Amino acid sequence: MTNDLYYANGTEVQLFEWAFQQQMPVMLTGPTGCGKTRFVEHMGQLLGRPVVTISCHDDLTSSDLVGRFLVSGGDVVWNDGPLTRAVKSGALCYLDEVVEARHDSLAILHSLTDHRRTLFLDRADEVVTAPEPFMLVCSYNPAYRSSLKELKPSFRQRFVTIAMNYLPPEREADVLVAEAAVDRAVAQRLVNCATTIRNADEVFHFEPPSTRVLVAAARLIAAGASELEAAHACILAPLSSDGAITEGLREIAAANLLASDGSHVQSP
Repeated sequence: MTNDLYYANGTEVQLFEWAFQQQMPVMLTGPTGCGKTRFVEHMGQLLGRPVVTISCHDDLTSSDLVGRFLVSGGDVVWNDGPLTRAVKSGALCYLDEVVEARHDSLAILHSLTDHRRTLFLDRADEVVTAPEPFMLVCSYNPAYRSSLKELKPSFRQRFVTIAMNYLPPEREADVLVAEAAVDRAVAQRLVNCATTIRNADEVFHFEPPSTRVLVAAARLIAAGASELEAAHACILAPLSSDGAITEGLREIAAANLLASDGSHVQSP
């Protein structure tokens, strides 16, 4: 699929454009795989700005973000980090799963998310003022974050928050048809299967299947796999290793999808 294909699910495009015009940072929230990263890529293309993506994790330090001194050719020289490069170039800087980063690492963002729009490089003795087109965008999944990992309210309130979710079934089927070139009936069965699992999410207690894994399953089907084979490999297996849960997922898949012989498999 090309990166410029994006299916809006509400007013997120307009909200993002307004925030960009007002030089306001944006926080995207929503379940994993609902299209947050694709949305940022789409907005970068729509606004004509490059996107610098930073994947956040426990070991991410402020130096990883802003830069550090390195030895080069016998000299010690300053090397800008991805955040600094994004600010200087007026890019959209996207911090994916920002909740995974340490709080002390995120403190460097404070001066970029208020009226100053400034990045302080203390070690390099440099102050970088963000140009007009620079925009900071963060994302995280509030429903499935660890209880030990919370974004401080004072940090969240620095952002315009855009809540995202899975597309309606008909639109999600459109994505599968466009990305994997499968028949619409196949796409609809995959989406129906995922929707049933998502609705049972509170019973199973796992992260529900994303649009991303549906596309992966559809691509396997387009390559020759049966619907059930593709669903087991791309949708069910990644969700849980618990035998009881897996059996329940298999029953859902069997009720919604076709086996290699083109028939539904009835659970015993």
